[in-house]
Amino acid sequence: MSVVQAFDSAATSVEAPLIDLDRIRAVPVMHEPYTYIVAHGVVSPKLIPQLRIDFPQLSQHGFLPIESMPRTGVFDQLIREVEGQGIAEVLTEKLGVELRDKPRIVTVRQWSEAAAGRIHVDGESKIVTSLIYLNETWPDEEDGGRFRVLFSDKSFDDCAAEVVPAFGTFVAFVRTDQSWHGHKPFVGERRVIQTAWLRSQADLDRKKNRGNMQLFLKNLLLPKKA
Repeated sequence: MSVVQAFDSAATSVEAPLIDLDRIRAVPVMHEPYTYIVAHGVVSPKLIPQLRIDFPQLSQHGFLPIESMPRTGVFDQLIREVEGQGIAEVLTEKLGVELRDKPRIVTVRQWSEAAAGRIHVDGESKIVTSLIYLNETWPDEEDGGRFRVLFSDKSFDDCAAEVVPAFGTFVAFVRTDQSWHGHKPFVGERRVIQTAWLRSQADLDRKKNRGNMQLFLKNLLLPKKA
């Protein structure tokens, strides 16, 4: 049964897998300036109405740990697939990096602030990062918020690929010392699920402890989204 056939706008879950792993398998692997893939339609737009209901309403900007938010209905099912072995197996095959026995951390963003997206390279504890975008629309004229695969840390214009964060678009890349990426400033709603596969359980524990502290400070010090 396809996702389209299984979808029921009155239901809180669907029977079919929500993440179309075959679409990830089918795309070419790019190796310049580092190893990455981009796939479209990985999550069916038929799920948009239910995700309007089930996606958690987050009060803070930035990436927030999945443990800090409610998980219900289709959103919960999507997260369970993100946490499952299927996607780890596919990315292991596609990217040539063993992920099946590696711990992972899942974070979710709903709101983007002007400072987000600055050009950077992920820390050494990360092996691979994936992003699933869940934005219903993205304006053609909006230059900000588009993920860019960059050749250097000098400019957003020095890019190998620009990815519109449209619903169901999937990005994954292998972390290196030169895996520069980011997006131009964007302020507003920008929904994305991020998964990072880490080198060790110690790295996972360290990141979770730091994430919990950062979340505490955000709740304490920063204004919440109205």
